[in-house]
Amino acid sequence: MTTVINEDVRIAGALVATSIRATTASIVNADISSTAELARDKLAQDTNQPFTVPLTQFRTWDALAVNLPATPAADDLGLDNATFGTGSPHLTAGDLGAAGATSRYGRAHVVVPMEYDDGATLTVRLHAGMLTAVSDTTCTCDVEAYRSDEATGISADLVTTAATTCNSLTFADVDFVITSTTLVSGDTLDLRVALICNDAGTAIVEPVIGAVQLICDVRG
Repeated sequence: MTTVINEDVRIAGALVATSIRATTASIVNADISSTAELARDKLAQDTNQPFTVPLTQFRTWDALAVNLPATPAADDLGLDNATFGTGSPHLTAGDLGAAGATSRYGRAHVVVPMEYDDGATLTVRLHAGMLTAVSDTTCTCDVEAYRSDEATGISADLVTTAATTCNSLTFADVDFVITSTTLVSGDTLDLRVALICNDAGTAIVEPVIGAVQLICDVRG
């Protein structure tokens, strides 16, 4: 039997009910008190949300106290600031035309976002490609990621995706999957990105990373 009360009801004590069902299809924002305390795991999961890693965060991979050079050298990527108002900053391996097999790196400490749903999907995405010309042999990008234990130690490499081609004048997203079962929000990832090129005789071949993102499943 259903009893209908056509007036407002105020209950001064506790309300105990087997179940409470809203008459509408969903509870809207206005139904929730501004002082409500909802645990994050009660919130809906939003999948594949991007968190951009500033390129200025990347440093010399084997001398972390040193900024990346403006011009790539030895095994270090360069941070090209581009012309303000004309181009955007990017990580570059420099002109590797006819340079043979060359690998250049950059390294950053990246914090897993607080909104991250612990243990859920996490991917490192590079937006990468070539300037001027493609390599006449191969050009790939790669990512390594280690979780800091906050006591000077690290995990094994968490990346399960192998080096992937970026040998195209059309820039594209390249995703590197992370083994994330033990990751939690606030973890620090020691991240190294690489551009690996082999060119025998092309005039100008410049591998570039235009953006780095963490792609995460989040709540809240």
